[in-house]
Amino acid sequence: MSRLLAALIILMASATSAAADFAFSNVQGPHGVGLTVSQMYDYSRVYKLRVDQITGAAIQGERARPMQVLRWYPTRRQGKPVTYRQYMETIATEENFTADAQAVRNATDTWLASQGAAPSHGALAKPMWAVRDAPALPGKYPVVIYAPSFSASAAENVDLCEYLASQGYVVLSSASLGARTRSMTIDLEGLEAQAADIAFLIATAQAMPQADMNRIAVVGFSWGGLANVLAAARDDRIGALVSLDGSLRGFPEFVNGGKDAAKYVTPARLAVPLLYVARRPDTLESLNQRQIDTSFSLMNQMKYSDVYIVTMHPMTHPDFSSIHLRFAPERAFEEYSRDEAALAHSWTARYVHQFLDAYLKNDTAARTFMNNSAAANKVPRHMLTLDVRRGDDTPPTLETFVRTLGKEGFARAIPTYDALHAKSEAFRLQDSQINTWGYQLLRGGRGKDAVEIFKLGIHVYPDNANLFDSLAEAQEKTGDRDQATRNYRRSLELNPKNGNAVERLKALGNTAGAQP
Repeated sequence: MSRLLAALIILMASATSAAADFAFSNVQGPHGVGLTVSQMYDYSRVYKLRVDQITGAAIQGERARPMQVLRWYPTRRQGKPVTYRQYMETIATEENFTADAQAVRNATDTWLASQGAAPSHGALAKPMWAVRDAPALPGKYPVVIYAPSFSASAAENVDLCEYLASQGYVVLSSASLGARTRSMTIDLEGLEAQAADIAFLIATAQAMPQADMNRIAVVGFSWGGLANVLAAARDDRIGALVSLDGSLRGFPEFVNGGKDAAKYVTPARLAVPLLYVARRPDTLESLNQRQIDTSFSLMNQMKYSDVYIVTMHPMTHPDFSSIHLRFAPERAFEEYSRDEAALAHSWTARYVHQFLDAYLKNDTAARTFMNNSAAANKVPRHMLTLDVRRGDDTPPTLETFVRTLGKEGFARAIPTYDALHAKSEAFRLQDSQINTWGYQLLRGGRGKDAVEIFKLGIHVYPDNANLFDSLAEAQEKTGDRDQATRNYRRSLELNPKNGNAVERLKALGNTAGAQP
Protein backbone atom coordinates (compact mmCIF):
# COMPACT_ATOMS: atom_id res chain seq x y z
CA MET A 1 0.00 0.00 0.00
CA SER A 2 1.40 3.44 -0.88
CA ARG A 3 2.38 5.93 1.79
CA LEU A 4 -0.16 8.51 0.66
CA LEU A 5 -3.06 6.09 0.27
CA ALA A 6 -2.48 4.76 3.77
CA ALA A 7 -2.88 8.28 5.13
CA LEU A 8 -5.97 8.83 3.02
CA ILE A 9 -7.62 5.67 4.33
CA ILE A 10 -7.21 7.04 7.83
CA LEU A 11 -8.63 10.37 6.69
CA MET A 12 -11.64 9.01 4.80
CA ALA A 13 -12.44 5.85 6.77
CA SER A 14 -16.02 5.20 7.78
CA ALA A 15 -16.63 5.84 11.46
CA THR A 16 -19.41 6.38 13.94
CA SER A 17 -20.55 9.93 14.54
CA ALA A 18 -18.09 11.90 16.58
CA ALA A 19 -18.95 12.48 20.19
CA ALA A 20 -17.72 16.05 20.14
CA ASP A 21 -17.67 18.81 17.55
CA PHE A 22 -14.59 20.47 16.15
CA ALA A 23 -13.99 23.91 17.60
CA PHE A 24 -12.04 26.44 15.52
CA SER A 25 -10.79 28.67 18.31
CA ASN A 26 -9.48 31.62 16.29
CA VAL A 27 -11.41 34.87 16.43
CA GLN A 28 -12.78 36.25 13.17
CA GLY A 29 -10.68 39.04 11.69
CA PRO A 30 -11.83 42.63 11.08
CA HIS A 31 -13.79 41.76 7.93
CA GLY A 32 -16.90 39.83 7.19
CA VAL A 33 -16.53 36.98 4.73
CA GLY A 34 -18.24 36.64 1.38
CA LEU A 35 -18.49 33.37 -0.56
CA THR A 36 -19.20 32.60 -4.19
CA VAL A 37 -19.34 29.20 -5.87
CA SER A 38 -18.65 29.33 -9.61
CA GLN A 39 -18.81 26.51 -12.12
CA MET A 40 -16.65 26.94 -15.19
CA TYR A 41 -14.42 24.98 -17.53
CA ASP A 42 -10.75 25.19 -18.36
CA TYR A 43 -11.07 24.90 -22.11
CA SER A 44 -7.30 24.73 -22.56
CA ARG A 45 -7.30 21.15 -21.18
CA VAL A 46 -9.18 17.98 -22.02
CA TYR A 47 -10.50 16.22 -18.91
CA LYS A 48 -12.78 13.48 -20.20
CA LEU A 49 -11.45 11.05 -22.75
CA ARG A 50 -13.58 10.00 -25.71
CA VAL A 51 -15.03 7.07 -23.76
CA ASP A 52 -16.18 6.87 -20.14
CA GLN A 53 -13.36 5.36 -18.07
CA ILE A 54 -15.83 3.33 -15.98
CA THR A 55 -18.51 2.17 -18.43
CA GLY A 56 -16.67 2.38 -21.75
CA ALA A 57 -19.58 4.31 -23.27
CA ALA A 58 -18.92 7.22 -25.64
CA ILE A 59 -18.70 10.53 -23.80
CA GLN A 60 -21.49 13.00 -24.44
CA GLY A 61 -21.31 16.69 -23.71
CA GLU A 62 -18.44 18.85 -22.49
CA ARG A 63 -15.02 17.22 -22.27
CA ALA A 64 -13.03 20.23 -20.99
CA ARG A 65 -11.74 20.24 -17.42
CA PRO A 66 -14.48 21.19 -14.92
CA MET A 67 -13.45 23.81 -12.40
CA GLN A 68 -15.85 24.48 -9.54
CA VAL A 69 -14.26 27.43 -7.77
CA LEU A 70 -14.99 28.48 -4.19
CA ARG A 71 -14.02 32.09 -3.53
CA TRP A 72 -13.85 33.78 -0.14
CA TYR A 73 -13.31 37.51 0.13
CA PRO A 74 -13.62 40.45 2.56
CA THR A 75 -17.07 41.94 2.97
CA ARG A 76 -19.11 43.73 5.62
CA ARG A 77 -20.36 41.78 8.62
CA GLN A 78 -23.96 41.34 7.63
CA GLY A 79 -26.27 38.75 6.12
CA LYS A 80 -27.14 35.14 6.90
CA PRO A 81 -24.09 32.87 6.93
CA VAL A 82 -23.95 29.49 5.23
CA THR A 83 -24.04 26.31 7.26
CA TYR A 84 -21.35 23.67 7.27
CA ARG A 85 -23.70 21.33 5.42
CA GLN A 86 -23.96 23.83 2.58
CA TYR A 87 -20.21 23.61 2.20
CA MET A 88 -20.45 19.82 2.11
CA GLU A 89 -23.07 20.06 -0.64
CA THR A 90 -20.50 21.62 -2.97
CA ILE A 91 -18.74 18.24 -3.05
CA ALA A 92 -21.66 16.79 -5.04
CA THR A 93 -21.23 19.32 -7.86
CA GLU A 94 -17.46 19.26 -8.38
CA GLU A 95 -17.79 17.42 -11.68
CA ASN A 96 -21.55 17.46 -12.28
CA PHE A 97 -22.68 21.01 -12.94
CA THR A 98 -26.24 19.97 -13.86
CA ALA A 99 -27.31 18.11 -10.70
CA ASP A 100 -30.67 19.31 -9.31
CA ALA A 101 -31.27 20.12 -5.64
CA GLN A 102 -32.59 16.66 -4.73
CA ALA A 103 -29.66 14.93 -6.41
CA VAL A 104 -27.28 17.18 -4.48
CA ARG A 105 -29.02 16.35 -1.17
CA ASN A 106 -28.90 12.63 -1.88
CA ALA A 107 -25.26 12.69 -2.91
CA THR A 108 -24.34 14.75 0.15
CA ASP A 109 -26.14 12.34 2.49
CA THR A 110 -24.30 9.43 0.88
CA TRP A 111 -20.96 11.18 1.21
CA LEU A 112 -21.61 12.11 4.85
CA ALA A 113 -22.54 8.51 5.62
CA SER A 114 -19.15 7.46 4.24
CA GLN A 115 -17.64 9.75 6.87
CA GLY A 116 -19.74 8.26 9.65
CA ALA A 117 -21.77 11.45 9.92
CA ALA A 118 -25.56 11.19 10.08
CA PRO A 119 -27.59 13.97 8.39
CA SER A 120 -28.49 15.12 11.90
CA HIS A 121 -24.85 15.52 12.97
CA GLY A 122 -24.57 18.73 14.97
CA ALA A 123 -21.69 20.10 12.94
CA LEU A 124 -23.79 20.26 9.78
CA ALA A 125 -26.25 22.87 11.00
CA LYS A 126 -23.55 25.05 12.52
CA PRO A 127 -23.42 28.53 10.95
CA MET A 128 -20.05 29.46 9.51
CA TRP A 129 -18.67 32.97 8.88
CA ALA A 130 -19.25 33.29 5.14
CA VAL A 131 -22.30 34.88 3.54
CA ARG A 132 -23.15 33.62 0.07
CA ASP A 133 -22.76 36.22 -2.71
CA ALA A 134 -22.21 39.10 -0.27
CA PRO A 135 -21.07 42.38 -1.89
CA ALA A 136 -17.28 42.70 -1.86
CA LEU A 137 -15.54 45.43 0.09
CA PRO A 138 -13.73 48.00 -2.05
CA GLY A 139 -9.96 47.89 -2.07
CA LYS A 140 -7.22 45.49 -3.05
CA TYR A 141 -6.33 42.36 -1.09
CA PRO A 142 -3.60 39.72 -1.51
CA VAL A 143 -4.59 36.49 -3.23
CA VAL A 144 -4.28 33.05 -1.62
CA ILE A 145 -4.88 29.86 -3.59
CA TYR A 146 -5.76 26.83 -1.46
CA ALA A 147 -4.69 23.47 -2.98
CA PRO A 148 -6.47 20.52 -1.31
CA SER A 149 -4.98 17.16 -0.44
CA PHE A 150 -5.08 14.04 -2.63
CA SER A 151 -8.53 13.82 -4.34
CA ALA A 152 -10.02 16.10 -1.67
CA SER A 153 -12.67 18.77 -2.12
CA ALA A 154 -12.27 22.53 -2.16
CA ALA A 155 -14.28 22.55 1.09
CA GLU A 156 -11.65 20.48 2.90
CA ASN A 157 -10.42 23.40 5.04
CA VAL A 158 -13.14 26.03 4.87
CA ASP A 159 -12.37 27.26 8.39
CA LEU A 160 -8.86 28.26 7.32
CA CYS A 161 -10.12 29.83 4.10
CA GLU A 162 -12.77 31.86 5.93
CA TYR A 163 -10.24 32.92 8.56
CA LEU A 164 -7.80 34.24 5.95
CA ALA A 165 -10.58 36.12 4.13
CA SER A 166 -11.61 37.74 7.43
CA GLN A 167 -8.00 38.91 7.81
CA GLY A 168 -8.01 40.66 4.44
CA TYR A 169 -7.25 38.03 1.79
CA VAL A 170 -9.01 36.84 -1.34
CA VAL A 171 -8.96 33.02 -1.24
CA LEU A 172 -9.76 30.62 -4.08
CA SER A 173 -9.92 26.84 -4.14
CA SER A 174 -11.02 24.01 -6.40
CA ALA A 175 -11.16 20.25 -5.87
CA SER A 176 -8.13 18.01 -6.32
CA LEU A 177 -8.93 16.17 -9.55
CA GLY A 178 -6.73 13.80 -11.50
CA ALA A 179 -5.63 14.68 -15.01
CA ARG A 180 -8.41 12.53 -16.54
CA THR A 181 -10.63 11.33 -13.69
CA ARG A 182 -12.10 12.50 -10.41
CA SER A 183 -9.46 10.44 -8.61
CA MET A 184 -6.04 12.00 -8.34
CA THR A 185 -3.11 9.84 -9.42
CA ILE A 186 0.22 9.37 -7.63
CA ASP A 187 2.45 10.46 -10.47
CA LEU A 188 3.93 13.55 -12.05
CA GLU A 189 0.94 13.92 -14.39
CA GLY A 190 -1.38 14.17 -11.40
CA LEU A 191 0.85 16.71 -9.67
CA GLU A 192 1.11 18.83 -12.79
CA ALA A 193 -2.67 18.69 -13.26
CA GLN A 194 -3.12 20.25 -9.83
CA ALA A 195 -0.35 22.76 -10.49
CA ALA A 196 -2.23 23.75 -13.66
CA ASP A 197 -5.40 24.11 -11.57
CA ILE A 198 -3.50 26.55 -9.36
CA ALA A 199 -2.54 28.51 -12.48
CA PHE A 200 -6.20 28.52 -13.57
CA LEU A 201 -7.27 29.88 -10.18
CA ILE A 202 -4.66 32.63 -10.40
CA ALA A 203 -6.06 33.57 -13.81
CA THR A 204 -9.57 33.49 -12.33
CA ALA A 205 -8.51 35.85 -9.54
CA GLN A 206 -7.35 38.32 -12.19
CA ALA A 207 -11.01 39.06 -12.98
CA MET A 208 -11.79 39.98 -9.36
CA PRO A 209 -11.54 43.74 -8.74
CA GLN A 210 -10.47 43.01 -5.14
CA ALA A 211 -7.55 40.80 -6.11
CA ASP A 212 -4.06 42.29 -5.81
CA MET A 213 -2.21 40.22 -8.40
CA ASN A 214 1.15 41.55 -7.22
CA ARG A 215 0.73 39.61 -3.96
CA ILE A 216 -0.01 35.91 -4.42
CA ALA A 217 0.53 32.88 -2.18
CA VAL A 218 -0.43 29.22 -2.46
CA VAL A 219 -1.39 27.14 0.58
CA GLY A 220 -1.50 23.38 0.05
CA PHE A 221 -2.26 20.40 2.26
CA SER A 222 -0.57 17.02 1.70
CA TRP A 223 -0.49 16.39 -2.08
CA GLY A 224 -1.55 20.00 -2.61
CA GLY A 225 1.49 21.00 -0.53
CA LEU A 226 3.68 19.45 -3.22
CA ALA A 227 1.68 20.60 -6.26
CA ASN A 228 2.05 24.21 -5.07
CA VAL A 229 5.85 23.84 -5.23
CA LEU A 230 5.60 22.86 -8.89
CA ALA A 231 3.31 25.83 -9.48
CA ALA A 232 5.77 28.24 -7.84
CA ALA A 233 8.70 26.86 -9.85
CA ARG A 234 6.75 27.72 -13.02
CA ASP A 235 5.26 31.08 -11.92
CA ASP A 236 7.38 33.64 -10.11
CA ARG A 237 4.30 35.73 -9.35
CA ILE A 238 3.75 33.34 -6.45
CA GLY A 239 5.44 35.19 -3.61
CA ALA A 240 4.92 32.79 -0.70
CA LEU A 241 4.25 29.08 -0.17
CA VAL A 242 2.59 27.23 2.70
CA SER A 243 2.78 23.44 2.88
CA LEU A 244 0.54 21.80 5.48
CA ASP A 245 2.29 18.50 6.13
CA GLY A 246 2.94 18.51 2.41
CA SER A 247 4.12 15.61 0.30
CA LEU A 248 7.49 17.31 -0.10
CA ARG A 249 8.58 14.82 2.54
CA GLY A 250 6.66 11.74 1.50
CA PHE A 251 7.36 11.93 -2.24
CA PRO A 252 10.81 13.46 -2.77
CA GLU A 253 11.18 11.55 -6.04
CA PHE A 254 9.06 14.18 -7.79
CA VAL A 255 11.35 17.07 -6.81
CA ASN A 256 14.82 15.54 -6.32
CA GLY A 257 15.99 15.92 -9.90
CA GLY A 258 15.78 12.18 -10.57
CA LYS A 259 14.12 10.29 -13.40
CA ASP A 260 10.57 10.78 -12.06
CA ALA A 261 11.05 14.41 -11.03
CA ALA A 262 9.83 17.68 -12.50
CA LYS A 263 13.20 18.92 -13.75
CA TYR A 264 12.19 22.59 -13.51
CA VAL A 265 11.87 22.33 -9.72
CA THR A 266 15.25 23.58 -8.56
CA PRO A 267 16.35 25.57 -5.49
CA ALA A 268 17.16 28.57 -7.69
CA ARG A 269 13.63 28.59 -9.15
CA LEU A 270 12.14 28.26 -5.66
CA ALA A 271 13.56 31.45 -4.22
CA VAL A 272 10.26 32.01 -2.41
CA PRO A 273 9.58 31.96 1.35
CA LEU A 274 8.11 28.69 2.59
CA LEU A 275 6.18 27.79 5.72
CA TYR A 276 6.05 24.03 6.28
CA VAL A 277 3.74 22.93 9.10
CA ALA A 278 4.39 19.31 9.98
CA ARG A 279 2.67 16.61 11.98
CA ARG A 280 4.45 15.12 14.96
CA PRO A 281 7.64 13.36 13.84
CA ASP A 282 7.83 9.70 12.96
CA THR A 283 10.45 7.54 14.58
CA LEU A 284 13.42 6.36 12.55
CA GLU A 285 12.13 2.81 12.93
CA SER A 286 8.72 3.76 11.53
CA LEU A 287 10.28 5.49 8.53
CA ASN A 288 12.46 2.46 7.92
CA GLN A 289 9.50 0.07 8.11
CA ARG A 290 7.61 2.09 5.51
CA GLN A 291 10.72 2.28 3.31
CA ILE A 292 10.63 6.08 3.19
CA ASP A 293 13.80 7.53 1.69
CA THR A 294 15.26 10.24 3.92
CA SER A 295 18.40 10.85 1.88
CA PHE A 296 16.95 13.93 0.16
CA SER A 297 15.10 16.95 1.52
CA LEU A 298 14.03 19.74 -0.81
CA MET A 299 13.72 22.07 2.16
CA ASN A 300 17.39 21.49 2.99
CA GLN A 301 18.21 22.41 -0.62
CA MET A 302 16.16 25.63 -0.62
CA LYS A 303 19.11 27.83 0.29
CA TYR A 304 17.73 30.86 -1.56
CA SER A 305 14.49 30.89 0.46
CA ASP A 306 13.46 31.75 3.98
CA VAL A 307 12.12 28.45 5.29
CA TYR A 308 10.07 28.02 8.48
CA ILE A 309 9.39 24.49 9.69
CA VAL A 310 6.74 24.35 12.41
CA THR A 311 6.14 20.92 13.93
CA MET A 312 2.74 20.45 15.58
CA HIS A 313 3.14 17.66 18.12
CA PRO A 314 -0.56 16.95 18.83
CA MET A 315 -1.36 16.52 15.12
CA THR A 316 -1.29 13.51 12.80
CA HIS A 317 -1.53 13.95 9.04
CA PRO A 318 -5.36 13.88 8.77
CA ASP A 319 -5.70 16.51 11.52
CA PHE A 320 -4.78 19.22 9.02
CA SER A 321 -8.25 18.71 7.48
CA SER A 322 -11.16 20.28 9.36
CA ILE A 323 -13.49 17.66 7.80
CA HIS A 324 -11.50 14.99 9.60
CA LEU A 325 -11.55 16.94 12.84
CA ARG A 326 -15.34 17.16 12.68
CA PHE A 327 -16.23 13.61 11.74
CA ALA A 328 -13.40 11.28 12.79
CA PRO A 329 -13.98 8.94 15.77
CA GLU A 330 -12.24 9.81 19.01
CA ARG A 331 -9.83 6.89 18.65
CA ALA A 332 -8.37 8.52 15.53
CA PHE A 333 -6.59 11.09 17.71
CA GLU A 334 -4.50 8.41 19.43
CA GLU A 335 -2.91 9.62 22.69
CA TYR A 336 -4.24 13.16 22.13
CA SER A 337 -7.86 14.29 22.22
CA ARG A 338 -9.95 15.86 19.46
CA ASP A 339 -9.84 19.16 21.37
CA GLU A 340 -6.04 19.11 21.55
CA ALA A 341 -5.75 18.38 17.84
CA ALA A 342 -8.32 21.08 17.09
CA LEU A 343 -6.40 23.63 19.15
CA ALA A 344 -3.20 22.77 17.28
CA HIS A 345 -5.15 23.10 14.01
CA SER A 346 -6.25 26.59 15.05
CA TRP A 347 -2.67 27.54 15.89
CA THR A 348 -1.64 26.24 12.49
CA ALA A 349 -4.08 28.74 10.94
CA ARG A 350 -2.55 31.53 13.06
CA TYR A 351 0.94 30.71 11.85
CA VAL A 352 -0.30 30.63 8.25
CA HIS A 353 -1.94 34.04 8.74
CA GLN A 354 1.14 35.60 10.34
CA PHE A 355 3.45 34.13 7.69
CA LEU A 356 1.30 35.53 4.88
CA ASP A 357 1.09 38.92 6.60
CA ALA A 358 4.88 38.93 6.95
CA TYR A 359 5.64 38.15 3.32
CA LEU A 360 2.64 39.43 1.36
CA LYS A 361 1.80 42.48 3.47
CA ASN A 362 5.35 43.16 4.70
CA ASP A 363 3.94 43.48 8.22
CA THR A 364 6.65 44.08 10.84
CA ALA A 365 4.66 42.61 13.72
CA ALA A 366 3.99 39.47 11.71
CA ARG A 367 7.70 39.06 10.93
CA THR A 368 8.43 39.39 14.63
CA PHE A 369 5.82 36.72 15.37
CA MET A 370 7.37 34.32 12.85
CA ASN A 371 10.82 34.80 14.38
CA ASN A 372 9.66 34.53 17.99
CA SER A 373 9.91 31.44 20.10
CA ALA A 374 6.68 29.54 20.67
CA ALA A 375 6.67 30.74 24.27
CA ALA A 376 6.96 34.38 23.19
CA ASN A 377 3.92 33.89 20.94
CA LYS A 378 2.03 32.37 23.91
CA VAL A 379 1.59 29.03 22.20
CA PRO A 380 0.44 26.37 24.71
CA ARG A 381 3.43 24.52 26.13
CA HIS A 382 4.69 21.43 24.28
CA MET A 383 2.46 22.10 21.26
CA LEU A 384 5.03 23.05 18.64
CA THR A 385 8.68 23.49 17.80
CA LEU A 386 10.07 25.93 15.23
CA ASP A 387 13.06 25.71 12.90
CA VAL A 388 13.95 28.87 10.94
CA ARG A 389 16.41 28.92 8.01
CA ARG A 390 17.44 32.19 6.35
CA GLY A 391 17.92 32.18 2.60
CA ASP A 392 20.47 33.83 0.33
CA ASP A 393 18.62 36.56 -1.56
CA THR A 394 20.68 36.23 -4.75
CA PRO A 395 19.63 32.96 -6.41
CA PRO A 396 21.60 31.99 -9.54
CA THR A 397 18.89 32.72 -12.08
CA LEU A 398 18.61 34.69 -15.28
CA GLU A 399 16.43 37.21 -13.48
CA THR A 400 19.13 37.82 -10.86
CA PHE A 401 21.76 38.11 -13.59
CA VAL A 402 19.83 40.62 -15.68
CA ARG A 403 18.75 42.64 -12.66
CA THR A 404 22.38 42.93 -11.52
CA LEU A 405 23.51 44.10 -14.97
CA GLY A 406 20.68 46.63 -14.99
CA LYS A 407 21.98 48.08 -11.72
CA GLU A 408 25.76 47.71 -12.12
CA GLY A 409 26.17 47.92 -15.88
CA PHE A 410 26.71 45.35 -18.64
CA ALA A 411 30.47 45.68 -18.30
CA ARG A 412 29.98 43.48 -15.21
CA ALA A 413 28.52 40.64 -17.31
CA ILE A 414 31.48 38.23 -17.09
CA PRO A 415 32.30 38.52 -13.35
CA THR A 416 28.60 38.47 -12.44
CA TYR A 417 28.01 35.39 -14.56
CA ASP A 418 31.02 33.62 -13.08
CA ALA A 419 29.88 34.36 -9.52
CA LEU A 420 26.39 32.98 -10.17
CA HIS A 421 27.75 29.93 -11.99
CA ALA A 422 30.05 29.25 -9.03
CA LYS A 423 26.97 29.15 -6.81
CA SER A 424 25.31 26.57 -9.03
CA GLU A 425 26.65 24.77 -12.08
CA ALA A 426 23.03 24.52 -13.23
CA PHE A 427 23.13 28.25 -14.01
CA ARG A 428 24.38 28.34 -17.59
CA LEU A 429 23.17 30.36 -20.56
CA GLN A 430 22.97 28.57 -23.90
CA ASP A 431 25.04 29.96 -26.77
CA SER A 432 21.91 30.62 -28.84
CA GLN A 433 20.35 32.43 -25.87
CA ILE A 434 23.37 34.71 -25.52
CA ASN A 435 23.47 35.36 -29.26
CA THR A 436 19.79 36.29 -29.42
CA TRP A 437 20.13 38.54 -26.37
CA GLY A 438 23.09 40.39 -27.89
CA TYR A 439 21.23 41.07 -31.14
CA GLN A 440 18.17 42.27 -29.25
CA LEU A 441 20.38 44.85 -27.55
CA LEU A 442 22.04 45.75 -30.84
CA ARG A 443 18.72 46.28 -32.61
CA GLY A 444 17.53 48.31 -29.62
CA GLY A 445 20.32 50.84 -30.04
CA ARG A 446 22.40 49.50 -27.13
CA GLY A 447 25.49 48.52 -29.07
CA LYS A 448 27.99 48.80 -26.22
CA ASP A 449 25.85 46.55 -24.03
CA ALA A 450 25.54 44.11 -26.92
CA VAL A 451 29.34 43.97 -27.16
CA GLU A 452 29.55 43.02 -23.47
CA ILE A 453 27.00 40.23 -23.89
CA PHE A 454 28.84 38.84 -26.92
CA LYS A 455 32.09 39.02 -24.92
CA LEU A 456 30.33 36.96 -22.27
CA GLY A 457 29.40 34.52 -25.04
CA ILE A 458 32.98 33.88 -26.13
CA HIS A 459 34.02 33.69 -22.46
CA VAL A 460 31.56 30.85 -21.86
CA TYR A 461 31.94 29.30 -25.34
CA PRO A 462 35.51 30.09 -26.45
CA ASP A 463 35.31 27.85 -29.52
CA ASN A 464 32.00 29.15 -30.87
CA ALA A 465 32.61 30.68 -34.31
CA ASN A 466 29.14 32.23 -34.50
CA LEU A 467 29.58 34.17 -31.25
CA PHE A 468 32.92 35.57 -32.43
CA ASP A 469 31.21 36.65 -35.65
CA SER A 470 28.40 38.31 -33.66
CA LEU A 471 30.87 40.08 -31.37
CA ALA A 472 32.77 41.36 -34.41
CA GLU A 473 29.56 42.67 -35.96
CA ALA A 474 28.63 44.53 -32.76
CA GLN A 475 32.13 46.01 -32.52
CA GLU A 476 32.00 47.07 -36.16
CA LYS A 477 28.69 48.84 -35.59
CA THR A 478 30.00 50.62 -32.51
CA GLY A 479 33.08 51.86 -34.38
CA ASP A 480 35.75 49.49 -33.05
CA ARG A 481 37.07 48.35 -36.44
CA ASP A 482 40.34 46.86 -35.16
CA GLN A 483 38.64 44.56 -32.63
CA ALA A 484 35.97 43.71 -35.18
CA THR A 485 38.66 42.62 -37.64
CA ARG A 486 40.40 40.46 -35.03
CA ASN A 487 37.19 38.72 -34.08
CA TYR A 488 36.04 38.15 -37.67
CA ARG A 489 39.42 36.48 -38.21
CA ARG A 490 39.01 34.35 -35.10
CA SER A 491 35.58 33.28 -36.33
CA LEU A 492 37.14 32.24 -39.65
CA GLU A 493 39.80 30.22 -37.84
CA LEU A 494 37.06 28.30 -36.05
CA ASN A 495 34.82 28.03 -39.12
CA PRO A 496 36.60 28.58 -42.47
CA LYS A 497 33.23 28.42 -44.23
CA ASN A 498 31.95 31.58 -42.53
CA GLY A 499 31.10 33.64 -45.61
CA ASN A 500 29.84 36.59 -43.58
CA ALA A 501 33.24 37.03 -41.94
CA VAL A 502 34.95 36.99 -45.34
CA GLU A 503 32.58 39.64 -46.71
CA ARG A 504 32.91 41.86 -43.63
CA LEU A 505 36.70 41.68 -43.70
CA LYS A 506 36.65 42.84 -47.32
CA ALA A 507 34.33 45.69 -46.35
CA LEU A 508 36.78 46.64 -43.61
CA GLY A 509 39.63 46.74 -46.14
CA ASN A 510 41.18 43.42 -45.19
CA THR A 511 41.45 40.02 -46.82
CA ALA A 512 41.11 36.69 -45.10
CA GLY A 513 44.84 36.14 -45.23
CA ALA A 514 45.97 39.61 -44.11
CA GLN A 515 46.79 40.59 -40.57
CA PRO A 516 44.89 43.48 -38.97
